[in-house]
Amino acid sequence: MSGTAERTAPSGSVAETGPGFRLYVLVWAGLMCIVVVEVLLTYAGLTAPALLLALLSLAFIEAALALLYFMHLRYERPILFWSLIPALVFVLVLFDHLWPDAFRLTSMRLPVSTSTTPRGGTP
Repeated sequence: MSGTAERTAPSGSVAETGPGFRLYVLVWAGLMCIVVVEVLLTYAGLTAPALLLALLSLAFIEAALALLYFMHLRYERPILFWSLIPALVFVLVLFDHLWPDAFRLTSMRLPVSTSTTPRGGTP
């Protein structure tokens, strides 16, 4: 069966119903292994750019596995999969336009008080 469950259709023919329980458990176990690797990488003492690249790569793999297996995109028609690409481009363009506002907020913060007296309290 190789990871796919089969069911007998009412007419007596065998109908393909998609992945079986075993495949979902294997994908889930793979996702948990990736999470363990991500946690270990954070304690490995890598430089910031290397850690960022490693974690983003692993996150991309996790997202791909979740989309393909748990959202059943692997078993859908290809047109559904390819219709998600324009939505992804749209979201990335929105991110590109919103990042400058996020960076601008760091310069708008009120200065931190160096006083040891609690706010509204007496010394």
